[in-house]
Amino acid sequence: MSKNYEIDEIDLKILSHLMEDAKTPYTEIAKKVFVSGGTVHVRMKKLEEMGVVLGTTLQLDYTKLGFDVTCFLGIYLEKSSLYDKVVKELNQIPEIVKVHYTTGNYNIFIKIHCRDTNHLREVLHDKIQMVEGIDRTETIISLDESLSRPITLIDDNK
Repeated sequence: MSKNYEIDEIDLKILSHLMEDAKTPYTEIAKKVFVSGGTVHVRMKKLEEMGVVLGTTLQLDYTKLGFDVTCFLGIYLEKSSLYDKVVKELNQIPEIVKVHYTTGNYNIFIKIHCRDTNHLREVLHDKIQMVEGIDRTETIISLDESLSRPITLIDDNK
């Protein structure tokens, strides 16, 4: 792949359609973008090679799978230099679904899904707070997720 490949409006349109529904066949996207299915396939391959497209995921309603508690956890580290070591340990905890290195009050901000508050307590006490390098944590329980969407890449009004 050429290092000089530049993302154009066709790429952005392809990505926008896939962000709405990643299961959409390339042939259907091709019709909407007015290119061939092969063009969509080649462009997606280039976007993957460039690291723009990292993969595809399913959006799940975790409550329907028995995970009724979603929370965010602010983590204070003993020293910022312990970040890599701590993240390596956090990656081993399956209830943690997102980890962010942040500015502000916390060194790390994570998202967790648990079955109930007892499960959350176990994850906090027996797993997260046992990680060497974590000084303390603050837990914020989510009562409802009102919005979850991808960003807009193109202006459809053009």
